[in-house]
Amino acid sequence: MKYKMKKIIINLTIIIFTVTTYSQSDVYSYYENGIINRIIIDSNYLVMTSYKADSNKFIKTIGGFYNKMGNRFNMSLEFNSNFKNDSISKIEIEKKANWKNISLKKNDLQGKWLMVGRVRNGNEQRRNLNRPRKTMKFLINGYFQWIAFNTETFQFSGSGGGKYITENGKYIENIEYFSRDDSKVGLTLEFDYDVINREWNHKGFSSQGDPLHEIWVKRR
Repeated sequence: MKYKMKKIIINLTIIIFTVTTYSQSDVYSYYENGIINRIIIDSNYLVMTSYKADSNKFIKTIGGFYNKMGNRFNMSLEFNSNFKNDSISKIEIEKKANWKNISLKKNDLQGKWLMVGRVRNGNEQRRNLNRPRKTMKFLINGYFQWIAFNTETFQFSGSGGGKYITENGKYIENIEYFSRDDSKVGLTLEFDYDVINREWNHKGFSSQGDPLHEIWVKRR
């Protein structure tokens, strides 16, 4: 009886450890052939982005939901910025020894967010989140990335990312790569933020200097 109980406890421990491992949110990076590859991951979604180490010039980004088997992530992609050239919609990524965990302090707003609306001239304009065209922001452990994409056509409209912090109602991001305009790399942008009824209200000025008020909701 004692042996059986011990065996059950060991099995439960293994199950709990497995669930914990799978539910981790982390940010990794590895360097290869002059290229920085950054991986942002939560319990079910992974985004990998590549940019040049010497100039921060954007190269490509992919992302989607995954199933994990050991050190392998089997991904069904929602976006692939190079889809026109390689037609890849499914991919297996292996976590290797050269992946360095670069996670920073966990901040407010951690997780995946979809833009659900904007406020312009005092008028709120809402989006249908069920449509294939999406704008998503992924914030994990001090790093952010936004992506505009279409889940049906794989049309890629742009992406940018870097580091962020939240403090005293301020959301501050530092841009480290930007697919649309390399000249924006290095910019620090400061916004006001507030979460009202589970909606993130994001107010400030865009990288072009235009006023903005965006509304985001958590994606599961």
